[in-house]
Amino acid sequence: MECEYFEKLKDYNYGDLLAETRHWLIILAPDQRNLGTCVVALKRDEKELRGLTRGEWLDLDQIVKKLESAVKKAFNATMFNWGCLMNSSYLDEPPSPHLHWHFIPRYKNPVKFRGKTFEDPCFGRSTMHNRRGAVELSEEFKNKIKTRIMEYLEV
Repeated sequence: MECEYFEKLKDYNYGDLLAETRHWLIILAPDQRNLGTCVVALKRDEKELRGLTRGEWLDLDQIVKKLESAVKKAFNATMFNWGCLMNSSYLDEPPSPHLHWHFIPRYKNPVKFRGKTFEDPCFGRSTMHNRRGAVELSEEFKNKIKTRIMEYLEV
C-alpha cells in the first residue's frame, strides 16, 4: 500500500492496516481494550469534517455498514461507538490534525477469542471512564484479530 497518509498515521501509532477503500484506510488500533477497535482515516490531507467530499461521505457510509456488520459477526459486539476527536493533534505546535474516526465496538457480555477474555466494564457509558491500561497484544494475536474481521469485511 503506497499511501503517504498511512505513513503519516504510523507516526501517531494508529495501528496496523486492515483494509482500504477508495477514500479511507481501515486500521486495527494497537489498543484492543474493546476487541475489534479500529481507526478509519481519510487517505488525503483534511482537517475538518466540513471538508469531506460527497464521494468521501458515501464511501464512509459503506464502511460504517460493512465494518459494523463484520465485527458483529466476528465477535458478537452489542453496539458501536464512533468518534471524530482529533484533540491530541492540537497539542502540537503547529497543530497537525488529520481527519479520522475511532471505531469502538461495545460488548454487554465478555467475549472469548483465542483463549483470551475481553470485557467491557464501561458498557452503557463512555469509554472515557475506562481507566484500565491499554491491552497490548502480540503481533501474532493482532493478526488473528485482523484475519477474523477480514473473514466478514467486504470492502
